[in-house]
Amino acid sequence: MNRVEISAETYKQLFGDSVPSADPDFQDILTRFIFGEVFHQGNLDDKQRELITLVVLTANQTLPQLRAHVSAALNVGLTPVEIKESVYQCAPYIGFPKTLNALHEVNEVFQARGIALPIESQQTVDETNRLDKGLAVQMEIFGEIIANMRKHAPANQQHIQDYLSAFCFGDFYTRTGLDLKTRELLTLCMVSSLGGAEGQVKAHVQGNLNVGNNKETMIAAITHCLPYMGFPRTLNALACVNEIIPENEA
Repeated sequence: MNRVEISAETYKQLFGDSVPSADPDFQDILTRFIFGEVFHQGNLDDKQRELITLVVLTANQTLPQLRAHVSAALNVGLTPVEIKESVYQCAPYIGFPKTLNALHEVNEVFQARGIALPIESQQTVDETNRLDKGLAVQMEIFGEIIANMRKHAPANQQHIQDYLSAFCFGDFYTRTGLDLKTRELLTLCMVSSLGGAEGQVKAHVQGNLNVGNNKETMIAAITHCLPYMGFPRTLNALACVNEIIPENEA
C-alpha cells in the first residue's frame, strides 16, 4: 500500500468513520504525514504511540485533539487506567492546572463511552513512605547522581530536592498502571515537547537508557512527537539524544 492507503486504514482504526475536517487540503497533508508515515516509523506499537500522543497533547494543551486521541487510545486497546496514568504522569512537568484541564477531557470521553468514574486508584505510597519510595525510584532511574544532587543542594533549596523525590517520583512514578520503562519514555516525550528544557531532556535520555529503553526506541518516540510539537523541538530533542548517546555508541 502507498501512504494514502495506509493513512486511510490507520485513521479508520483509530477514529472510526468520523469526518476528519472542514479543510480537506490541510487534512490530507496532516493525515498522510501522521498516519501514513510517522505512525509507522520505528519500533513502537499502537498503544505506545497513543500514550505518547496523549502526553504531548496534554503538555501542549491541545485539548480538542486530546479528546479525539482518548477515544483512539481506547480503540487500540489501552485501558482507562493506562490512559489516566499517562495524563497523571504529566503533572510534575506541566503543573496541576494544565493536568486538570486534560483530565476533564479524559473524563468526558470516559463518561460518553460508559466507563464508570472514578477509576480505581493506582497509588502505592502513603504519607509515611512517599519520600523514601520516591527517592528509591529516582535513584533506580538516575543512579548516584541523585545522592550528589541532594548532598550539594544549598540549605535554602533542599526542600526542592525533597519535593522532587516525594512528589514527582513518590506520588507518580511509584503508581501502578504503567511500568517504569513506559513512564520514563513518556516523560522524555513530555519534556521534549515543552521546549527550553534541554537539560531535563538530556537527563531523561540517560534515565531511559538506565531503565532499558535504547536509542532506537527514544528516536522512534521523539519522531512520533514531531507532528504534535513541530520540527524545532524535535530536532532539539534529537540533538540531546545524540549528545548523550553518540551515533558510534548506538
